[in-house]
Amino acid sequence: MRHYDYFGQFQQMSAEELRRKAEASVEQARAKGRDYEPIFFQGRPRKICTTWWGDAWCRNLERYADYASRIDRGKRYVRSRAVVDLKISGGNIMAKVQGSRRTPYNVNIRIEALPEKKRKEIEEQAMGKIKDLSSLASGEFPEELKEMFFSSGGLFPTPEEIHFGCSCPDWAYMCKHVAAVMYGIGVRMDQNPFYFFLMRGLDVDKLIDKAIGNRIDSMLAHVDVKSSRIMERVDLLEVFGVEQ
Repeated sequence: MRHYDYFGQFQQMSAEELRRKAEASVEQARAKGRDYEPIFFQGRPRKICTTWWGDAWCRNLERYADYASRIDRGKRYVRSRAVVDLKISGGNIMAKVQGSRRTPYNVNIRIEALPEKKRKEIEEQAMGKIKDLSSLASGEFPEELKEMFFSSGGLFPTPEEIHFGCSCPDWAYMCKHVAAVMYGIGVRMDQNPFYFFLMRGLDVDKLIDKAIGNRIDSMLAHVDVKSSRIMERVDLLEVFGVEQ
Protein backbone atom coordinates (compact mmCIF):
# COMPACT_ATOMS: atom_id res chain seq x y z
CA MET A 1 0.00 0.00 0.00
CA ARG A 2 1.46 3.36 -1.04
CA HIS A 3 0.85 6.47 1.04
CA TYR A 4 -0.37 9.71 -0.61
CA ASP A 5 -1.45 13.03 0.84
CA TYR A 6 -4.54 15.11 -0.05
CA PHE A 7 -2.86 16.42 -3.21
CA GLY A 8 -1.86 12.99 -4.46
CA GLN A 9 1.81 13.37 -3.50
CA PHE A 10 3.65 10.29 -2.27
CA GLN A 11 4.57 10.36 1.42
CA GLN A 12 6.84 8.05 3.36
CA MET A 13 5.47 6.04 6.25
CA SER A 14 6.35 7.35 9.66
CA ALA A 15 9.02 5.49 11.64
CA GLU A 16 6.35 4.39 14.11
CA GLU A 17 4.12 2.91 11.42
CA LEU A 18 7.06 1.17 9.77
CA ARG A 19 8.09 -0.32 13.11
CA ARG A 20 4.54 -1.57 13.78
CA LYS A 21 4.40 -3.25 10.39
CA ALA A 22 7.82 -4.83 10.96
CA GLU A 23 6.85 -6.17 14.38
CA ALA A 24 3.64 -7.62 12.93
CA SER A 25 5.62 -9.39 10.18
CA VAL A 26 8.02 -10.93 12.71
CA GLU A 27 5.17 -12.16 14.92
CA GLN A 28 3.32 -13.60 11.93
CA ALA A 29 6.47 -15.41 10.74
CA ARG A 30 7.10 -16.89 14.19
CA ALA A 31 3.50 -18.01 14.43
CA LYS A 32 4.08 -19.98 11.22
CA GLY A 33 7.27 -21.51 12.58
CA ARG A 34 9.65 -19.41 10.48
CA ASP A 35 13.01 -18.55 11.98
CA TYR A 36 13.34 -14.79 11.53
CA GLU A 37 16.44 -13.05 12.87
CA PRO A 38 15.56 -9.33 12.99
CA ILE A 39 18.04 -6.49 13.37
CA PHE A 40 17.57 -4.59 16.62
CA PHE A 41 19.15 -1.16 16.42
CA GLN A 42 21.06 -0.34 19.61
CA GLY A 43 23.47 2.31 18.38
CA ARG A 44 23.72 5.93 19.43
CA PRO A 45 21.57 8.58 17.68
CA ARG A 46 24.27 9.38 15.12
CA LYS A 47 25.80 5.92 14.87
CA ILE A 48 24.32 2.63 13.73
CA CYS A 49 26.97 0.42 15.33
CA THR A 50 28.55 0.39 18.78
CA THR A 51 31.96 -1.25 18.11
CA TRP A 52 34.90 0.13 16.13
CA TRP A 53 34.74 -2.72 13.64
CA GLY A 54 30.99 -2.40 13.01
CA ASP A 55 31.31 1.36 12.71
CA ALA A 56 34.26 0.90 10.34
CA TRP A 57 32.05 -1.23 8.05
CA CYS A 58 29.42 1.54 7.87
CA ARG A 59 31.95 4.32 7.31
CA ASN A 60 33.63 2.30 4.58
CA LEU A 61 30.32 1.97 2.72
CA GLU A 62 29.65 5.68 3.03
CA ARG A 63 33.01 6.69 1.57
CA TYR A 64 32.28 5.08 -1.81
CA ALA A 65 31.05 7.60 -4.37
CA ASP A 66 28.75 4.97 -5.90
CA TYR A 67 26.91 4.60 -2.58
CA ALA A 68 27.19 8.11 -1.14
CA SER A 69 23.80 9.38 -2.34
CA ARG A 70 21.98 6.10 -1.67
CA ILE A 71 23.29 4.30 1.41
CA ASP A 72 22.03 7.00 3.79
CA ARG A 73 18.42 6.13 2.95
CA GLY A 74 18.86 2.82 4.75
CA LYS A 75 19.58 4.42 8.12
CA ARG A 76 15.95 5.31 8.73
CA TYR A 77 14.83 1.79 7.89
CA VAL A 78 17.36 -0.03 10.05
CA ARG A 79 16.65 2.35 12.96
CA SER A 80 12.93 1.59 12.54
CA ARG A 81 13.71 -2.15 12.82
CA ALA A 82 12.46 -2.70 9.29
CA VAL A 83 15.11 -5.40 8.67
CA VAL A 84 12.97 -8.23 10.02
CA ASP A 85 15.35 -11.02 9.01
CA LEU A 86 19.05 -11.11 8.15
CA LYS A 87 21.19 -14.22 7.78
CA ILE A 88 24.85 -14.36 6.77
CA SER A 89 26.29 -17.52 5.25
CA GLY A 90 29.81 -16.89 4.05
CA GLY A 91 29.58 -14.19 1.41
CA ASN A 92 25.83 -14.68 0.91
CA ILE A 93 23.42 -12.46 2.82
CA MET A 94 19.69 -13.16 2.69
CA ALA A 95 17.33 -10.66 4.28
CA LYS A 96 13.74 -9.48 4.48
CA VAL A 97 12.91 -5.80 4.87
CA GLN A 98 9.54 -4.37 5.79
CA GLY A 99 8.18 -1.75 3.41
CA SER A 100 4.84 -0.10 2.81
CA ARG A 101 3.16 -3.32 1.75
CA ARG A 102 2.19 -6.03 4.21
CA THR A 103 4.70 -8.64 3.02
CA PRO A 104 8.42 -7.80 3.54
CA TYR A 105 10.67 -7.48 0.50
CA ASN A 106 13.37 -10.05 -0.19
CA VAL A 107 16.93 -8.73 -0.36
CA ASN A 108 19.96 -10.75 -1.39
CA ILE A 109 23.55 -9.55 -1.27
CA ARG A 110 26.64 -11.43 -2.42
CA ILE A 111 30.12 -10.37 -1.42
CA GLU A 112 32.97 -11.84 -3.42
CA ALA A 113 35.64 -13.84 -1.63
CA LEU A 114 39.17 -12.49 -1.62
CA PRO A 115 41.41 -13.67 -4.46
CA GLU A 116 43.75 -16.47 -3.35
CA LYS A 117 46.85 -14.26 -3.36
CA LYS A 118 45.16 -11.52 -1.35
CA ARG A 119 43.70 -14.04 1.07
CA LYS A 120 47.15 -15.39 1.90
CA GLU A 121 48.47 -11.86 2.35
CA ILE A 122 45.67 -11.05 4.80
CA GLU A 123 46.27 -14.28 6.72
CA GLU A 124 49.98 -13.53 7.05
CA GLN A 125 49.21 -9.97 8.08
CA ALA A 126 46.82 -11.20 10.75
CA MET A 127 49.31 -13.76 12.00
CA GLY A 128 51.89 -11.06 12.56
CA LYS A 129 49.48 -8.88 14.52
CA ILE A 130 47.57 -11.32 16.70
CA LYS A 131 49.17 -11.06 20.13
CA ASP A 132 46.21 -11.81 22.34
CA LEU A 133 44.81 -15.16 21.14
CA SER A 134 42.29 -15.31 23.97
CA SER A 135 40.57 -12.12 22.81
CA LEU A 136 40.39 -13.29 19.19
CA ALA A 137 39.05 -16.71 20.19
CA SER A 138 36.35 -15.06 22.34
CA GLY A 139 35.12 -13.00 19.41
CA GLU A 140 36.85 -9.69 20.12
CA PHE A 141 39.10 -7.85 17.68
CA PRO A 142 42.46 -6.81 19.12
CA GLU A 143 43.35 -3.19 18.42
CA GLU A 144 46.38 -4.21 16.37
CA LEU A 145 44.09 -5.65 13.67
CA LYS A 146 42.61 -2.25 12.81
CA GLU A 147 45.06 -1.72 9.98
CA MET A 148 43.64 -4.74 8.19
CA PHE A 149 40.35 -2.90 7.75
CA PHE A 150 41.26 0.76 7.44
CA SER A 151 44.17 0.32 5.02
CA SER A 152 43.52 0.24 1.28
CA GLY A 153 43.24 -3.27 -0.12
CA GLY A 154 42.20 -4.74 3.21
CA LEU A 155 39.19 -6.88 4.12
CA PHE A 156 36.58 -4.31 3.11
CA PRO A 157 34.91 -5.17 -0.21
CA THR A 158 34.82 -2.59 -3.00
CA PRO A 159 31.53 -1.72 -4.76
CA GLU A 160 32.63 -3.96 -7.64
CA GLU A 161 32.81 -6.90 -5.22
CA ILE A 162 29.29 -6.35 -3.83
CA HIS A 163 26.27 -7.61 -5.81
CA PHE A 164 22.70 -7.12 -4.64
CA GLY A 165 19.05 -7.37 -5.57
CA CYS A 166 15.65 -6.60 -4.07
CA SER A 167 12.10 -7.72 -4.87
CA CYS A 168 10.71 -4.20 -4.47
CA PRO A 169 9.51 -2.18 -7.51
CA ASP A 170 12.15 0.51 -6.97
CA TRP A 171 14.53 0.38 -9.95
CA ALA A 172 17.18 2.54 -8.27
CA TYR A 173 20.77 1.23 -8.34
CA MET A 174 20.57 0.74 -4.58
CA CYS A 175 17.10 0.90 -3.06
CA LYS A 176 16.50 1.81 0.59
CA HIS A 177 15.82 -1.84 1.46
CA VAL A 178 19.26 -2.94 0.23
CA ALA A 179 20.81 0.06 2.00
CA ALA A 180 19.11 -0.95 5.25
CA VAL A 181 20.53 -4.47 4.95
CA MET A 182 24.02 -3.07 4.32
CA TYR A 183 23.78 -1.25 7.64
CA GLY A 184 22.24 -4.34 9.20
CA ILE A 185 25.39 -6.28 8.31
CA GLY A 186 27.33 -3.77 10.42
CA VAL A 187 25.01 -4.45 13.35
CA ARG A 188 25.57 -8.18 12.93
CA MET A 189 29.32 -7.52 13.00
CA ASP A 190 28.88 -5.75 16.34
CA GLN A 191 27.65 -9.09 17.64
CA ASN A 192 30.16 -11.30 15.80
CA PRO A 193 33.27 -9.64 14.32
CA PHE A 194 34.31 -12.90 12.64
CA TYR A 195 31.75 -12.12 9.91
CA PHE A 196 34.48 -9.88 8.49
CA PHE A 197 36.60 -12.94 7.78
CA LEU A 198 33.79 -15.28 6.77
CA MET A 199 32.31 -12.93 4.16
CA ARG A 200 35.67 -12.68 2.40
CA GLY A 201 36.27 -16.44 2.34
CA LEU A 202 38.75 -16.68 5.23
CA ASP A 203 38.65 -19.71 7.52
CA VAL A 204 38.52 -18.30 11.06
CA ASP A 205 39.15 -21.64 12.80
CA LYS A 206 42.15 -22.28 10.58
CA LEU A 207 43.49 -18.81 11.34
CA ILE A 208 43.24 -19.35 15.09
CA ASP A 209 44.73 -22.86 14.87
CA LYS A 210 47.64 -21.52 12.85
CA ALA A 211 48.21 -18.72 15.34
CA ILE A 212 48.23 -21.17 18.23
CA GLY A 213 50.54 -23.52 16.31
CA ASN A 214 53.00 -20.72 15.62
CA ARG A 215 52.97 -19.68 19.26
CA ILE A 216 53.68 -23.26 20.39
CA ASP A 217 56.47 -23.70 17.80
CA SER A 218 58.09 -20.52 19.05
CA MET A 219 57.92 -21.74 22.65
CA LEU A 220 59.41 -25.14 21.76
CA ALA A 221 62.22 -23.51 19.81
CA HIS A 222 63.29 -21.72 22.97
CA VAL A 223 62.71 -24.53 25.43
CA ASP A 224 66.46 -25.05 26.02
CA VAL A 225 67.22 -21.35 26.35
CA LYS A 226 67.75 -20.50 29.98
CA SER A 227 65.64 -17.62 31.17
CA SER A 228 67.35 -14.69 32.84
CA ARG A 229 64.61 -14.86 35.47
CA ILE A 230 65.72 -18.30 36.73
CA MET A 231 67.88 -18.04 39.85
CA GLU A 232 71.09 -20.01 40.16
CA ARG A 233 71.35 -22.50 43.06
CA VAL A 234 71.65 -20.37 46.18
CA ASP A 235 71.39 -20.73 49.90
CA LEU A 236 67.58 -20.70 50.38
CA LEU A 237 67.99 -20.05 54.09
CA GLU A 238 69.95 -16.94 53.26
CA VAL A 239 67.51 -15.65 50.66
CA PHE A 240 64.09 -16.78 51.90
CA GLY A 241 64.76 -17.86 55.44
CA VAL A 242 63.92 -21.52 54.78
CA GLU A 243 66.01 -24.66 54.91
CA GLN A 244 66.64 -26.75 51.80
